[in-house]
Formats: sequence, structure tokens, C-alpha cells
Amino acid sequence: SANILIIGGGGGGGVATYDQVQDAGGGGGAGGYQSLTGQSLTAQPYVITVGAGGTGGNGSTIGTNGGNSQFGSLTASVGGGFGAGSGAGSAGGSGGGAKSRSSSGGAGTAGQGNAGGAGSSASGQGGGGGGGSGAIGTAALTNIGGNGGAGTANSITGASVTYSGGGGGASGFNHGTGCTGRTQGSGGAGGGGAAICSGTATAGTDGLGGGGGGSAGPTSPVGGAGGSGGVIVSY
Repeated sequence: SANILIIGGGGGGGVATYDQVQDAGGGGGAGGYQSLTGQSLTAQPYVITVGAGGTGGNGSTIGTNGGNSQFGSLTASVGGGFGAGSGAGSAGGSGGGAKSRSSSGGAGTAGQGNAGGAGSSASGQGGGGGGGSGAIGTAALTNIGGNGGAGTANSITGASVTYSGGGGGASGFNHGTGCTGRTQGSGGAGGGGAAICSGTATAGTDGLGGGGGGSAGPTSPVGGAGGSGGVIVSY
């Protein structure tokens, strides 16, 4: 009789692909979270797949979803959705946050995660936070990127560890004032990466399935990579 924790890879953070002056990318969604208890296993080889983290957006290239994780024939934990660089966030284990000027965060997978947050449509754009296994991503406000949704704590290793946190959404750069007055979304507890106003955002934490943070412009915006997932068996 075994307890099994399966975490999908986190989605990559988004970047602004429409207007790098004020637009901002959403945070990557966390990898799907599944905690299975009392599983009856026989003594035989099992194929274990650990999902890789998704790539962050780069310039005009959008990010990618995290990879699925799986233990044997048990249901896979779906990789997190990437944070949007153009439009809505991607669906995944947890959904990616929406780009600024978009109201739709990506959907999460039932029983594994939550949706990403909406972007701000007002002047001084903000991207939505990526969803986490324990909470939806926060919607962006004017000049404020959404925070990543919190993950879920689990003590399968003997100590409490939080897994599957969403990435933070960015708040757009302004040529007049730069990053002044812009608040970047923080990563959700459980390995979510923080957003950045200009440059490369923080990656999600490997092994925890955290989503990558979003980025804005104008100089070489790069979304944070998602963190790899994990499979832990306790018997």
C-alpha cells in the first residue's frame, strides 16, 4: 500500500508580443497536483514520467506548457498552462495568466489545479497571475500584475513542502516613467516565479512544478521557465 504524489511541470511565463511599451505577459500556470493514498502496488517495474517545465516566452515567441507527469498507469498530472503573450492564458494543470488587455485566464484541470487570472485592460497594463493547485491566479489591476495562485502543502517526504504554485504576472514598462509605479506579481507559494518589468523573469522551482513569472518590455523581455514536476512514492 503506497502513497503517491504526482506533480506536472509548470508552464512558462508570458511576454508582451503586441506593444512592448505598456503590454505585459501573464504568469505561467502550475503543474497539475495529485496526491493518491492507499494505492495497491505489486512488485514489478513501473514506468515513471516526470514532466519538464515549459519554456518562457521570448520576444515575439510565446511560451509553452509544462510536461505531464505519470506513475505507471495512474492518471497523469497535466503540465501547467503557459502565461499569455497574446490574448488568453493557456489551459493546463493550472491555467496560465492572461496577457494585459485580455480578460481570460487559462482553465485548470478539475481535481489538479485552478484557473489563471485575468489581465488588466486599463492604461498601465498588467498580466494575470498563473493559477496554483490551491488557489486561482490573481487578476491584474491598473499598473499591478496579478500574483500567482498558491500551491498545496504535502508531507509525503516526512516534512511539509508546498507544491504547484503559479507564476506572477508582469506590469508593463512605460517609456515616460520606466518601471516606476509599476508593481510586479509575486509567485505563488509552492515554487511560483516572480514577474519582472523588463528583462528575464524568475523561473518556477524545479521539482515543485511552479509556473514561471511573466515579463514586459522594452528590452529583451523573457518569461521565466516553468519548474519541472516530480513523482514521489512512499510505502
